[in-house]
Amino acid sequence: MTAMITAEQLLGTAYEEARLGLAQGGIPIGAALFDSNGNLLGRGHNRRVQDDDPSLHAETDAFRNAGRRRGYRDTIMVTTLSPCWYCSGLVRQFGIGAVIVGEARTFHGGHDWLADNGVDVTVLDDQRCVGMMTRFITEQPQLWYEDIGD
Repeated sequence: MTAMITAEQLLGTAYEEARLGLAQGGIPIGAALFDSNGNLLGRGHNRRVQDDDPSLHAETDAFRNAGRRRGYRDTIMVTTLSPCWYCSGLVRQFGIGAVIVGEARTFHGGHDWLADNGVDVTVLDDQRCVGMMTRFITEQPQLWYEDIGD
């Protein structure tokens, strides 16, 4: 990533996606896939509710919207929330080189496992992301626990 583009700036795109998902009545998790120069490849949000598809998490939506590439080692997955095991598996399966996590307070997914397996992981503890998820979990606990598989 170039010195001119910060992790916080990249997170802004994922945060916009999370807000869009929430406005659509869904779960407020957003993601975006960038190349190592900070160019946006794809963006998306959790669409489980909107599309009635339990596999359409934010990271998978962003990944699908990015289209095919020969390789992903030089890409950065940015997500507002620590990726679940399913999305962490996507990162490993396709060899995504870096993950930026907005927050891991409300859900501690597989980012430690990713780091242990060579993925460059940055957890920002972004207060906007923490606040949005905390409010959502308080207001929609059944939907939240359905999403995380509890």
